[in-house]
Amino acid sequence: MTIAASETGRKSGVFFGRYVLAAAFVLAIFGWGAGFYGPPVFLSAVVARTGWSVEFVSATVTVHFLCGALVIAFLPRLFRRFGVARVVGVGVLVLAAGLIGWSLAPTPWVLVVAAVCTGAGWVTMGAAALNAIIAPWFVRTRPKALSMAYNGASLGGVIMSPLWAGLIARYSFFVAAIVVVTVMVPVVLLLSGLVFARTPERMGQSPDGEPPVPDPVAPRPADHAAATSLWRDRSFLTLAGAMALGLFAQIGLLTHLFSVLVPRMGDQTAGWVMASITAASIAGRFVAGRIISSGVDRRTVACLSYGVQLAGSLVLVASGGVHVPLLLVGSILFGSGVGNATSLPPLIAQQEFTERNTQRAVATAIAIAQGTYAFAPVAFGVLVGASSATIGSSVPGATALFVAAALVQAFAVGSVLIGRRRKTEVS
Repeated sequence: MTIAASETGRKSGVFFGRYVLAAAFVLAIFGWGAGFYGPPVFLSAVVARTGWSVEFVSATVTVHFLCGALVIAFLPRLFRRFGVARVVGVGVLVLAAGLIGWSLAPTPWVLVVAAVCTGAGWVTMGAAALNAIIAPWFVRTRPKALSMAYNGASLGGVIMSPLWAGLIARYSFFVAAIVVVTVMVPVVLLLSGLVFARTPERMGQSPDGEPPVPDPVAPRPADHAAATSLWRDRSFLTLAGAMALGLFAQIGLLTHLFSVLVPRMGDQTAGWVMASITAASIAGRFVAGRIISSGVDRRTVACLSYGVQLAGSLVLVASGGVHVPLLLVGSILFGSGVGNATSLPPLIAQQEFTERNTQRAVATAIAIAQGTYAFAPVAFGVLVGASSATIGSSVPGATALFVAAALVQAFAVGSVLIGRRRKTEVS
């Protein structure tokens, strides 16, 4: 099959990167749908089923993301040694086991083990994996390719958030996990064997489906970050800092937003609101891609994206946690930047680093970001719990959640701006 596929690719002249992009899109649907957008729904379901405290289950979500950050740090090495296809194949099996564990956990320690599994599994289908899958096939058109692949991540939220909520509400968490696992595992294993195992060299093709040409759109510094450590490079530090802060605010807010919305709207409607957030992220990524294609500095685009999210957080603050129309508007505004928080940093890195250092910078920035935002669920959970307990109502807790997200987003904007000023100075 492998030989036939390679020969077909050469004879037909069809650029196999198109299939890689489509497969990456599908992979992102499952990866983010289970590992990124799933935990907010899991938190509510576990608390409702077990009666365990919000603080404890929030801490378990933190374990999920923190374990993922540790695995991300080793992903480049794992990809080089075993290949993307094998790593993704093992990862989806680990993720599946973790999902079943979340749905059945009879004791707290079982839930923690399940969180370790889901955290380790989903990152093999996450941002670092998508970048590793796309990068060999797309160089000149990488911004467009990454944007399309990351739209799968957003669609994962659109599909999976209401699916999780609906199946859990109608049947049970266990049934929901079985349904998702039954579909996800064979599809991802099939894509791993038939698509992700291919490389341009193996298929006798060149990146972008064209002969190699100089990149006229995104010139890079001659030896940026080559002679110095990333940890002493201001461009990298501000990029990683902005990504970490932006995702910290996102994960902290999204993890608890579902629980805030349920008392006002019900499970199913709250699930659809979460889906609308991810739908807005697709629109936001599309707009960002169009602006980038016009030649606008990519850090400027990132500032605009974080700024819109900041505005959404402020609208949520104005809602007081009870005004449903403002909750909807604020959620959609916040959601418009959710996708860009993961797709823009690799594009900024491509513009500011050499090709050799881009992969290292992207993987390191993602690991830093996930290691940071891993603590967002428990940090925001403690804040919400403390505020609600002090005042005796869940509404003050919701307001504290929104204020915290707005403050962190403001720091993310500042980090991007600092890096942009530095970039201007050295240009």
